[in-house]
Amino acid sequence: MTTGRIVPIGSDRQLFVDDFWIDQANGITRLLHEPERREIALGPEHPWEAGGLSYLTTFADAGRIRGWYRADPSVNDSDHNSVTCYAESDDGIHWTKPEVGLIEIAGTKTNNVVWTDPGLNLAPFRDDNPQALPDERYKAFLRIEKILYALASPDGLDWKLMREEPVLTDHPFDTLNRPFWDSWRSEYVAYCRGVAGVGSGDFFDGVRWIRRATSDDFLHWSPLEDIDCGDTPWEHFYTNSCIQYDRAPGTYLMFPSRFVHERAPDPDWTYDTGVSDVVFMSSRDGLRFDRSFLEAFVRPGLDFGNWHDRGLYMEVGLLHTGDGEMSLYGMENSHLPTQSIRRFTLRTDGFVSARAGYAGGELTTRAFTCTGSQLELNYSTSAVGSVRAELQEADGAPIPGFALDQSPERYGDEINGVLQWEGSGDLGRLAGRPIRLRLVLKDADIYAFRFA
Repeated sequence: MTTGRIVPIGSDRQLFVDDFWIDQANGITRLLHEPERREIALGPEHPWEAGGLSYLTTFADAGRIRGWYRADPSVNDSDHNSVTCYAESDDGIHWTKPEVGLIEIAGTKTNNVVWTDPGLNLAPFRDDNPQALPDERYKAFLRIEKILYALASPDGLDWKLMREEPVLTDHPFDTLNRPFWDSWRSEYVAYCRGVAGVGSGDFFDGVRWIRRATSDDFLHWSPLEDIDCGDTPWEHFYTNSCIQYDRAPGTYLMFPSRFVHERAPDPDWTYDTGVSDVVFMSSRDGLRFDRSFLEAFVRPGLDFGNWHDRGLYMEVGLLHTGDGEMSLYGMENSHLPTQSIRRFTLRTDGFVSARAGYAGGELTTRAFTCTGSQLELNYSTSAVGSVRAELQEADGAPIPGFALDQSPERYGDEINGVLQWEGSGDLGRLAGRPIRLRLVLKDADIYAFRFA
C-alpha cells in the first residue's frame, strides 16, 4: 500500500480514464470503449452546404440543444467561401436548421447562416463568467488568414468582432480552435492547433500538435504552450475537441484527430495523402494529458469514404440524450459530397472501465476524503458476474461495518447503483476521514464511483 497525499473528493464522481485512482490491482485491466455509430445528425441539403458539413460545436442552452457548424458551398473548397450555420434540437438526435434571416446568401436571407467572410471556423461557447456582459454572453474565435480574432454575441446568432486587432497570432491555426470559460478554474482557456518539435510557425519538420493558452478577459492571452502527454510517441494531431466532463468535476477530455500522413489507402485519391482516426486523452489540470490508450477511440470503420486524409474528426460537445446514453458527434467522409456529421453514442461515463474477467480481480484506490453518505457505482456485470466493495482505513485496514465479508454480491447493470453493506448504518459518519475503496470484481466493469 503506497503512501501519498490524501485526495479530497467531496461528493464528486470519479472516473477510471487514467490510472490515478488505482493504487493496487490484481487481475484488473483498464479498457477503452469505442462509441457506437448512429444516424447522420446533420447532412448537406442546401446550396451553401453542397461541399459538406464539419466542425460542429454543440451544447445544451436554456432548455434546447444548440449547434453551430461549418458549411462549404462546393467539394474541396478548402477554406474559400465557407460559412458558419446554426442548428437546433430538442433531443440531440433530431435536428432542424432554423431560418435566422441575418445574412444574404444567393440573393436571399432565408437561410440558417450566421457568419460568412471575413474568416471561418467558429467554435462558439456560452460564457458563464459572472463578469461577462449581456451583449457578449456568447463568444468564439474566428480565423482570418492565419491568425485568430475574438467574436461576441448576445444570442449566439448575431456576431461582431470584439476588437479590430487579433488576439492570438502565433500560427498555425488551420483547424477548429477551441476556447471556453473554464468554470473550475475561473478563467478562459483555449486549445489551438500548433507545431511541436523542429520548426516554428507553419508545419515544417515537427508534428502537428495542440497548444493551450489562458486569459482573464478573452482579449489578452498567455503565450501558447504545448500540452504535455508525457513519455508517449509524437503523433500528428489536428482537431482537439476538448471539453469539461460535466459529471466528473475536474476531468478534462480531449478527442484529437490523429493524422497518419504517409499512408494512402485509396490510390486514386488526389486531395492529399494520409488517413485519420480519433484518439482519447484525459487531464486533471488541463495541460498534462494522459495517453494511456494509444489505440484509436474511433476507427475509420467499414465506410471507405473515411479512409483518406482528414476523413474523420470528432466534433465539440457531449450531450446526455437518453437513459444511460451520451451522444458525441463526428465529421465523416471529408472532401466528398457525402461529408456529414454523424451521431455516436456511449454509455454514460462509459469512456473507460476497470474490468475483471471470469477469474476475477480487484483494485484498491489511493486514500481520499469524501462527504457523501452512500456509495454509488456505475457498473455492469454478466449473469455470473459480481461486484463487492470494502472501505478501508488509509493504512489498508478494513473499517468495521464496511468490510468485504459484509458486502453482498451486487450484479446487474446500473449507472448510479447504490452499494450497501449488511448492518453498516450511515456511511456519512466517515465524512472527512481518510479512507480507501477496495473493489472486488468478477466478469464485471466499473466505470465510475461517487460518494453521493
